[in-house]
Amino acid sequence: MSEQATLNNKYVGYADYKDSRVEELGRLPATWGVKKVNYLFSFGRGLNITKANLEDTGIPVVNYGEVHSKYGFVVDPVIHPLKCVSSEYLKTNPGALLRRGDFVFADTSEDLEGAGNFTHFDGSCDLFAGYHTVVLRPQHDNLPRFLAYAFDSLECRSQVKLAVKGVKVFSVTQGILKDVALPVPPIEEQRTIAAFLDYETARIDSLIDKQQRLIELLKEKRQAVISHAVTKGLNPDALLKDSGVEWLGQVPEHWECSRVGWLCEIGNGMTPNRNNIDYWSEGHFPWLNSSKVNDGEVYFAEQFVTETAFAECSLPWVKSNSVIMAITGEGKTRGTTAITRIDTTINQHVAYMMPTSDRIVPDFLCMWLQSQYGRIRFESAGWGSTKAAITCSDIKAYPVPLPPVLEQISVVEFVKASNTKFDNLMAKATKQVDLLQERRTALISAAVTGKIDLRGWTQPVKEDAA
Repeated sequence: MSEQATLNNKYVGYADYKDSRVEELGRLPATWGVKKVNYLFSFGRGLNITKANLEDTGIPVVNYGEVHSKYGFVVDPVIHPLKCVSSEYLKTNPGALLRRGDFVFADTSEDLEGAGNFTHFDGSCDLFAGYHTVVLRPQHDNLPRFLAYAFDSLECRSQVKLAVKGVKVFSVTQGILKDVALPVPPIEEQRTIAAFLDYETARIDSLIDKQQRLIELLKEKRQAVISHAVTKGLNPDALLKDSGVEWLGQVPEHWECSRVGWLCEIGNGMTPNRNNIDYWSEGHFPWLNSSKVNDGEVYFAEQFVTETAFAECSLPWVKSNSVIMAITGEGKTRGTTAITRIDTTINQHVAYMMPTSDRIVPDFLCMWLQSQYGRIRFESAGWGSTKAAITCSDIKAYPVPLPPVLEQISVVEFVKASNTKFDNLMAKATKQVDLLQERRTALISAAVTGKIDLRGWTQPVKEDAA
């Protein structure tokens, strides 16, 4: 059963409806109005500044980045930590200073899904709208909280998405926003709908938060299982010895210690000239960039180079069952490790470790490096330099525990079985999050378009704990 059908079974609708004459809104309660945003708000813009203008103290400012990733829907500087601008902007740019109830839309988005992202100011202190933002100020007797839910509904967002244009960057102009049609119930119904949605979405958000915390705990537990298996083995009664290596600590007495460079050929790749069609057109040799390390196990490539590229460029041929690692960047990818299940080549942001010794099992090496992700990240953070990076020399020097080969295989099999269990638990939790988010979306849409009649709704009284 769909979420909308579930809501229709739980709540009753209005007695009379009318055609809104807006395709996205459909039929609305007969007593409701419809108005375009242009007639409900005045428009302004945020400060014409860049990141370089931001400071740690001064007047808080909300930029398009916070709208997209941190404080969507509502922002309050008392609760949310924000960067600031000098108080001099109060004199030179008072028009960008927000009032309680104002809306701040991001005027660009890197994907279509983010087109229409906004936040509304629900605080009493000074707050500026920052760069790449459009400011909407409610003009008439409408409740900002209701308007926020209306803007957040699928019916409104779909209007924005249909109007924006772009390929890599999608622009949300004042003209696009002005043309969006919003449902306008009587003010008392707006208050009831907003209170209902505040109550119900808070309950749903709490359940989502619990599931997301569960997912994080499962990730931590999974990492702990891997780390213990590749450093202590599977026998809890094994006698331990001091390895003499900080990374390894104590290891089982019968284990050896080695270095990645003593066991593997190590190098990195390059990117053939994109403008040379002979290097790329109809190529059939797999070529991987750093994003592929996130696959964990690489079974296919999205990009291919030609035989000419191999003949004229310094491309390594990385054999199947080699370990690869992302070696540059500030994001989470740097230090992430995967194993290839295909013969391939790589770009300059990826290093390969191709075993040259039969004393190391590739999957064991990969799991060991995965268990050391935090340390690898820390040691490659690039303190004092302009860019964090891992070098091939760094990788050669990485220590690695070396159990007997059969024991390495047993550890690999154990970890894979354990990972499957954790993956299944995380998949269930992720599915629950998706269902809750689907319910949240359906509830907002049903309430702000009058599919359910909330007149007379009152917030349930909290029962005292027994």
